[in-house]
Amino acid sequence: MRAQTPLAFGLAAILAAAGHAAQADITLYERDSTRFSADGYINVFYVNTEVDAADSRFDRRQSRVKMGFLPNWIGFNASREVGALTLGARSSFWVTINDSDDNGTETGIDVRQFYGTIEGDWGEVLVGKDFGLFARSNIFLDQLLSGHGQVSDTLGLVDFGGVSFGNIGSGYPYPFPTAQITYRTPKAGGLRLAAGIFDPVHTADESPLGRRYEEAPRFESELTWETTLGGIDVYTWLNGQYQTSENSDADVEEVTSRGVGYGVQATMGSLTLSASGFNAEGVNAFFTNNVGNAALREVDSDGYLLQGGYRFGSNRVALSFGETEDEQTGLEFRTRGLALFHDINDYLTLVGEVNRHDIAALDGGGDVEQTDTVALGVTMSW
Repeated sequence: MRAQTPLAFGLAAILAAAGHAAQADITLYERDSTRFSADGYINVFYVNTEVDAADSRFDRRQSRVKMGFLPNWIGFNASREVGALTLGARSSFWVTINDSDDNGTETGIDVRQFYGTIEGDWGEVLVGKDFGLFARSNIFLDQLLSGHGQVSDTLGLVDFGGVSFGNIGSGYPYPFPTAQITYRTPKAGGLRLAAGIFDPVHTADESPLGRRYEEAPRFESELTWETTLGGIDVYTWLNGQYQTSENSDADVEEVTSRGVGYGVQATMGSLTLSASGFNAEGVNAFFTNNVGNAALREVDSDGYLLQGGYRFGSNRVALSFGETEDEQTGLEFRTRGLALFHDINDYLTLVGEVNRHDIAALDGGGDVEQTDTVALGVTMSW
């Protein structure tokens, strides 16, 4: 049976970046050209965070037992061959294990993927909810994806009941799962193009005299190319988004949101080097769907992420440096991290990580906060 492109790339990239040597779903049913399977991921960390705020009254050291950058998930996959077509589907349920003063033992269930695919020799169409294309490879190929990542009090993350932010906001925005209709070409010479229409998001300013609207959907695309050059495995990508948002109040200006992401990852034996970045206008620097409804008119943001990883035996060490400058907040966010991943087997990994997150004013107004984190954890996948 044909592999489902978004699932095959998405989960394979996540688990590869997470440091797992292999990942295979569990077949629950396979008969008469029909297959049904399940996969999952579990992680938990002991985390100790020291916050050094601009106002020393807010300095503190906090211990937590929580999940890392990736939530826990369980996913279900189906595929059926019907003539020249392969019909597929995926649903995945992402779960927080974190308790807090606010949510008690409430466990949030977040459906980040719920889509169908229609695949043939001509390519594939995805219909439903999946991660966006803008900044997609930037985050999926983050070498610290299965680590803990940055937290800060300024962003409300130390006591947060959800995930840490990893390198979100200090290297790339999060490609929020969104309702979409996306076409992917067959791979040709290592090249593959994905392009789709996405449910748009209000980015125009609010007004009591009018209502915001979008005459057209958001457009997103990603071009990837993978090849081997002189024994070096190379993966490159270029992605982007475009959208306009208006308000029926004529005094409110239209907002055009556009963004571009890019990157390259090269693997030479045990060594993997990667560099990526983005530049955006009218786009939330943290979330591509503008969670929190920030005012985005004439707001620019850009960032980059540099990483290196080296595997020796059952171990992998990764070094990371990421930065984002965000005009909307007037702040610069910078994260430096070092992580060690030790594979017990193909499905069980121990993780140790240290990272420092700095927030400073773009106008030279000085440091806002410095957060140092030590995280020790375990991840399981199937």
